Parts: sequence; structure tokens; C-alpha cells
Amino acid sequence: MKDKRVVFMGTPEFSVPVLEMLIKNTNVIMVVTQPDSYVGRHHELSYSPIKKVALKNNIEVYQPERIRKEFDHVLEVKPDIIITCAYGQIIPNELLDAPKYKAINVHASLLPKLRGGSPLHRAIMNGYSETGITIMYMAPGMDDGDIITSRSINITDEDNVGTIHDKLSILGSELLYETLPSIFDGTNKRIHQDESKVTFAYNIKREEEKVDFNKTAREVFNHIRGLYPFPCAYTVINGEVVKLCESKVGKELSGESSTITNVYKDSIGIKCKDREILITRVKPSGKKEMSARDFINGRNIEELKGAKI
Repeated sequence: MKDKRVVFMGTPEFSVPVLEMLIKNTNVIMVVTQPDSYVGRHHELSYSPIKKVALKNNIEVYQPERIRKEFDHVLEVKPDIIITCAYGQIIPNELLDAPKYKAINVHASLLPKLRGGSPLHRAIMNGYSETGITIMYMAPGMDDGDIITSRSINITDEDNVGTIHDKLSILGSELLYETLPSIFDGTNKRIHQDESKVTFAYNIKREEEKVDFNKTAREVFNHIRGLYPFPCAYTVINGEVVKLCESKVGKELSGESSTITNVYKDSIGIKCKDREILITRVKPSGKKEMSARDFINGRNIEELKGAKI
């Protein structure tokens, strides 16, 4: 595969193992990634994780503001194949069919489930028992191209979006490595997606980060771990915004939802629709993440008990 000219398009840390595998096994002639951004209180210029890998390996980096209008430079380098993984922009039709082996995508779900930009979060938030990686041909629609291959992993109660991110990042690299030879020799499968089974994983909105304790405890548990460690679910306790990092489902309980029912030694009990959810790790506004025990120790327990959130 070393003779195949590859243009790779990706941006976040999730894409790094895929790019590193391609650098080792193919001829990556260009990396396309999102423009640099300014971050932090000091407004410091930040490179994407993918750009850092490309520069380290002396690979040309192209960072168009809008690839849909600025794609000619990609065509000029004459790639044999375009491979994308969490790039973050819609790829124009002019790029999809130009390479000899077309354009393929490494997508972090078992398509046709969870098309869109937040499949890692949504798989957990929706209570799925499994997720995976799909290698697919790119098409004009959102993640609706033909499936080449896929592989699944289980989602356990110990998983959160961070652990699933890491597992699928590695799995994507491994599955692409196994799949590329069949793409290059023309023996790969092309499976049309079943439109009747499509679900979507739209990007997480800020209002979705706030926990709704009128749902079941299991739904709240999935919500919290589905957003941890990024961007983090939150609630408001006695006027203070508190991010919720870890929890576990507690006992059946009657009473009014969205109320702190108990303050235990190492957790805060909050009444959900059907039972208690026990919050075990939090991140108060402007402070570091801490155990619920440390959070409780710094507050008036009587003011916490019975508080509406």
C-alpha cells in the first residue's frame, strides 16, 4: 500500500491513530484539517491534533475555511484515495469521485444508526448496549454512503464517552488497516444502508447538557456518563452550577423529582422519576473535579437536603 497516494482529512484526537497508521502503511501526501483556533484565557493559537502529527512527519497541511469552496488544491495533488475521520466539514461532491479509489470515511457508529457528529455521546445517552466503527464510501448526504465493513464493541456500565472514544479510536485504525487492501484490489463489499433503521447523532447542544431529573434514574445515569469527560452534564444546586462527572443508580424512592433526597458520606442522592441517582463525583464552577465527599464537606448539609435542582 506504500505506493498509494493518500489525502487524509481529520481534526480531533480521535483521528490521530488513523492518520498514524496511514503514515506507516501508505504514502500520505497531504493532510486537510480545520483552521487553527484561539483557546484559553490568554487567547493562544492552537493547532489541531492532526496538524501536529502531520507537521511532525513533514506532511503538507491544508486548512481551508470552507472545503466546499476551496477544494481545488486537493485535486491538484492527485490523490489515489481520500480518507476522512472526524474532519468536521461537509466534503463537496467534486472531491468524492475524483480519486481512483474514491473517498471513504471512518465513522464512529454502527451505521445506519447514529449518523452525524456526536455518535460517541449519543450511543451512551440513548442506552445502547453496543456501538462500533463503520468504514464507508462517502456520499453527498450525511453519513449515508455504502458500508464497506464494520465492527462492534460492547458498551458496559463502566464506560463513559471518554473510554468509548479511546476504544473506537484504536478500533477505527485497526479496521481501516484490515479493510484498505480489499478497497485497493476491488474485492471489498458495498452494502446499501437500510433507511428504515436510520437514527441520528446530532451535535450536543448546550441546553442538552443540563440534566433532567424528571427522567428515570437509568436515563440520568446514561446522560451523565454520555457527556463525561467532555463536555460534562450539569445541574444547579442552591444557585451554583455543578458539573456531574460520575453517578450510580440508587434505590427505589417515592417523593418529588429533582430534589436532593439524601446526603450520604460519599454521594448525593437526587430523586428521579422512579428512584434515586447517587452523584459520586462533581466539578463545581471554577474548581477542580472532586469526589462528592469533598464537595459535601465544604457545604451546609442541611441546606443541601431537600433542595430543588
